[in-house]
Amino acid sequence: MIELKNISKSFGEHHVLKNVSAKFHPGKVNFIIGRSGSGKSVMTKCTVGLLEPDQGQVLFDGRDFTSMTQRNRKEVRTEIGMLFQGGALFDSMTVSENVKFPLKMFSEMTDEEMDIRVADCIKRVELEGHGDKFPGELSGGMQKRVGIARAISMNPKYLFCDEPNSGLDPQTAIVIDKLIIDITREYGMTTVVVSHDMNSVIEASDTIHFIHEGEIAFEGDNAEMLVAQSDTLNEFIYASKLMQKLRDK
Repeated sequence: MIELKNISKSFGEHHVLKNVSAKFHPGKVNFIIGRSGSGKSVMTKCTVGLLEPDQGQVLFDGRDFTSMTQRNRKEVRTEIGMLFQGGALFDSMTVSENVKFPLKMFSEMTDEEMDIRVADCIKRVELEGHGDKFPGELSGGMQKRVGIARAISMNPKYLFCDEPNSGLDPQTAIVIDKLIIDITREYGMTTVVVSHDMNSVIEASDTIHFIHEGEIAFEGDNAEMLVAQSDTLNEFIYASKLMQKLRDK
């Protein structure tokens, strides 16, 4: 489990996070939603140590990440997988080389062990036969699957996904949603997804954290979200025509 306790973060006079507390559970897909500029990205960056909170604690299974030495933080980071919004694949590397990259950087595996792990990860995201291709030869959805394969290569305890369906058509987005759900259950990971895609929130979330003006304004599941008595939340989730239809059913 990942737990945030009373996290605050300011940039000058701008208070981005205001005493934020949240719990993200293992084996669950935990969503963070909110408008642009609401604090989602800062909250995530504080969680993984890319930004230092001004106050509060970040706990990874009870381990206080905020008070750790850099050496101990590095050990925790080997347990974290990241799926970036743009994929962040290396264009000059093949699919297999991209997936192998974290293993070469952070693991003590032999070359043979790495090759076996890479093949397993590529198979898990149903990209067998594409290991020798370059990212530019793949569709957007396939590139996202390569990103997922790379994110799970170190067999992480924690998986962070930043807008995993950005730029994808609805059908491909469903495939990515299902894959994230399946690997979360399979590996028992604590998965945190930052997303604006309300279709994904409805279909893939176990828990939802709605952040508004730097504060957690709602926490619950998607059924609770759809009937929440919050004008701010309702304005956000019913902005799309599809969500409006769901509400009117």
